[in-house]
Amino acid sequence: MTAIDTAAAPLTGEGARTIRIGTRASLLARTQTDLIASALTEAGATVEIVTIATDGDRSQAAGTPIAQTGVGVFVTALRDAVLAGDIDVAVHSFKDLPTASVAGLTLAAVPAREDPRDALVARDGMVLGELPPGAVVGTGSPRRIAQIAALGLGLELVPIRGNVDTRIAKVTRGELDAVVLARAGLARLGRVGEATEVLDPLQVLPAPAQGALACECRADDAQLAGFLRATLHDESVAVAVTAERSVLGGLGSPCGAPVGALAEVVEDLDDDGRVVERLSLRAVAATAEGALVRGSATGETEDAERIGRELAEELLADGAEPKGLAGDEAQRSSTHVAPGTGDQPPPAS
Repeated sequence: MTAIDTAAAPLTGEGARTIRIGTRASLLARTQTDLIASALTEAGATVEIVTIATDGDRSQAAGTPIAQTGVGVFVTALRDAVLAGDIDVAVHSFKDLPTASVAGLTLAAVPAREDPRDALVARDGMVLGELPPGAVVGTGSPRRIAQIAALGLGLELVPIRGNVDTRIAKVTRGELDAVVLARAGLARLGRVGEATEVLDPLQVLPAPAQGALACECRADDAQLAGFLRATLHDESVAVAVTAERSVLGGLGSPCGAPVGALAEVVEDLDDDGRVVERLSLRAVAATAEGALVRGSATGETEDAERIGRELAEELLADGAEPKGLAGDEAQRSSTHVAPGTGDQPPPAS
């Protein structure tokens, strides 16, 4: 059934079309999709969850290298299924989305965000500072490796792959002393109690858009895009992730690069003493030598993309090295949600 076939059908009530939501097969992906499906069902929609196999899932299960380069390996199949009309909505972990926009798709909604911080799961209930020098800590993130190494704790940081169960099991079996994961994933799986420490962003800034979800649909399905936005969208989260992803785009880096960014919409007082909302943004990036440069910025929420881009320019001036981080995606720009709209705009210059 294509978008044209269903365009005239209502989304709720008598004769409503079924909204097909695509998901990866992993437990975390299905759990995230269930959250979206439940919200749409509560709003009166009829939904069907469709599992889409990805090359990344197959290679991960087999323990073989991923043939396709770039982090988009886990989202390409979902996006292709939306474009083909096999599903209507794709639910992504926002931090995993490639930084380039895709013709024919629109980022319709960014739902409420889970806690974006990183979490440590360590043996014997230890926190990061209690791990002895030489302790082996696993993470699949160059961003985490760069920032934890910069703390000077003498830890051995090793790359790992696999889902939450696989990674935590390596600690349980004694193969690793600890692993670092996104707290959001643990929370959505009901396992946040297994974290021995939630890492302070002053030590380790999370990935841009970590903890946030992104709901994509076809750009020509305006009825569905509007319904998703009205039902799911959180404008403050959209503003924050716009700024964070704009840092990534301004650095010319892919979403798997060692770049951390965290934005918040906070209350402030204007010159007349009135309460207003402003954006607060912090970011970190690596230099060619492996050192870290940090920066922060504040501004109006409607300027989120510009604030992120200008902070990226400051990081570049301080030595951040996009060519060493960007790989094949060096010229790609950030995906963001323009404040006040549900559309995914064209790449930033």
